Amino acid sequence: MPEDANLSVRALKALENSTGHPFASVLLLRRLTGKTASNGNPFFSIELGDRTGTFSCTVFGDHPHFELLKSLPEGSAIRVTGKIDYYQGRLSPKLGKIAALSDEELAAPGMMDNLVEAAPEDPEAMATEFNTFIDAIHHDELRLTARHVIEEIGEAFRTTPAAVQMHHAYRHGLLEHTLHMARACKALLPLYPEVHADLAMTGILLHDTGKTIEYEGALSTKRSRKGILQGHVVLGYQLVRKAGLKAKLAPDLLERLEHIILSHQGEPEWGAAVYAATPEAVFVSMIDNLDAKMGMVQRALRQTDEAEEFSERLPGLNSSLLVTKPGTAQP
Repeated sequence: MPEDANLSVRALKALENSTGHPFASVLLLRRLTGKTASNGNPFFSIELGDRTGTFSCTVFGDHPHFELLKSLPEGSAIRVTGKIDYYQGRLSPKLGKIAALSDEELAAPGMMDNLVEAAPEDPEAMATEFNTFIDAIHHDELRLTARHVIEEIGEAFRTTPAAVQMHHAYRHGLLEHTLHMARACKALLPLYPEVHADLAMTGILLHDTGKTIEYEGALSTKRSRKGILQGHVVLGYQLVRKAGLKAKLAPDLLERLEHIILSHQGEPEWGAAVYAATPEAVFVSMIDNLDAKMGMVQRALRQTDEAEEFSERLPGLNSSLLVTKPGTAQP
């Protein structure tokens, strides 16, 4: 295998039983965590990836490019060579040469598209459809509240991921996740007449808007200062309260809309400020959980090699995913 192959992460993972084979790739340095071994020597646990997937590996303190890695910020694009290796059944290569890409290399045609994972749906079409859901809110003040929030956060809503790792963790992921929830909401509302339709839909359209402030980074997403100190639930609550007051939304409806934002994460251990305690909040929280998990499923189906029967273990599902289609299992 030539070292100049510039293999994608998906291509690397498709190389079964290839321990020791050389490779070359252009990847993003997604995470870099400094650690100390039991013998006192330093090492880095790093996560590298491109639009097709990610993998983790270890770089020890005696590596010739250890200091270079130490100087690179997360989100840097790097060119690496190495040899295929595995740890506990997962790809974990031994890295050789490491070099940061220049601005000119990063600007080369197709480079960004290859590095940055993006939602599979067209972002322009998603944005257009998202706006139709706002327009379909019959209640004037709720519709105006939604408009105020989306206008305030601007373009960030279209580009921000929905998470750092767990679900829809890629460019346009927040828009995709919110739109999928809106579609599910529209389909399910006829089954639950107890739910205030406009209130629930407004809650869904705005539930994660705080993530446009919580996350930052063009190539690799990380939490901002405000994201760490306050979190997207509180940041979203602030956006919605400000917009609701500006739209002169009735106090009772504003309180209920704020409650949807504060409770949509479901459990305090998952980031919810409170448990869902209205019909609309329960409804939104369940749809959020459904699409988050199905987003993990969809991404695993896209990224797992066709030759594999199961995906890698998905932390959000506490399991690997059977990716073969029904009726194709071997006896």
